[in-house]
Amino acid sequence: MQGRKRFVLTMDGGGIRGLIPVRLLETIEARLRTSGKDGPLHRYFDMMAGTSAGGLIAASLALPRPEDTGGTPVASLPDLRRFFEVECRELFRRKGFLERFAANPMAPFDHSFDERPFERLLKERFGWASLQGALTRVVLTAYDIAAREPVVMANGLGADGGRPSDFYAWQAVRATMALPLHLPPMRAESLSGEADRLLIGGSVFMENPLLAAYAQARRLGWEAKDLVIVSLGSGTRQAPRDERAVSGLDALGWLSPRRGMPLLSAMAQGQAASTAELAGQLLADAGARVIRLDGDLPEGAEAIDNARPANIIELNGVADRIMRDNTVLLDDLAAEMSERTD
Repeated sequence: MQGRKRFVLTMDGGGIRGLIPVRLLETIEARLRTSGKDGPLHRYFDMMAGTSAGGLIAASLALPRPEDTGGTPVASLPDLRRFFEVECRELFRRKGFLERFAANPMAPFDHSFDERPFERLLKERFGWASLQGALTRVVLTAYDIAAREPVVMANGLGADGGRPSDFYAWQAVRATMALPLHLPPMRAESLSGEADRLLIGGSVFMENPLLAAYAQARRLGWEAKDLVIVSLGSGTRQAPRDERAVSGLDALGWLSPRRGMPLLSAMAQGQAASTAELAGQLLADAGARVIRLDGDLPEGAEAIDNARPANIIELNGVADRIMRDNTVLLDDLAAEMSERTD
């Protein structure tokens, strides 16, 4: 009799577009409930991995609520949906020029968001739990700008096969979301005796964390043929970019948050798309099954910080179309999933 498959969830970065994977997880959870599978999602996914907003979602579903001993995660999917649809309006409020100048007269064009409200929210929700205390395997990506190396924060095994560095969950989430020009780097405190890490978000090198999750799964001894990787995108803009809008941009224009940071946007979407295509093929050749769910973004919905109500409606529409176009696939996925035995 064939044994149970290992189900791995990966979620791309995308700021406010994290609403899309949350909606997709809602429909997976609803389908599980219809099949009589009423456990929390962390009981069905052997690993949850994410970059940036995807990292926030993964950690929120995988870490236990502070002072809760019953296995209740930090957030439910309705909690996360409210975060992206409502709370982000205040968290993504841009600091004005005078506000930035008052905070740092030497760098008035510094980071566009105030990190303090976001950090308070993370501390309230995650408390001082560490990644090692997660309810399932969790993987978050970041980049150490001092050591100039990628950092995969996980509760599995390190690259050398030993125990990885441990971090406070709230600091790990804050680190994976530290996108340059939006949020400053995060000095993450190592709980394993190593030096602290100065981290920026994994979006700078791994918008799509599929390969990080696969590498971690293989280190844990999971066979490729036993893996079902559910890779959730946060939407991509398929329509060609207007040449006139970018051909005359100077250096500041390419990095302007008000223009949607064209350079970082192109790098992030290019990395996510290439990983989805190339890694998906390589993993399929190795015997793993990759289920990629993503959708086309309408004009104006690409920005990671557009929390206006009209854009929230657009993002919900993207999620609705993905679900509509993948009804049978989602039904089959929920039917195949079963609770972990470990």
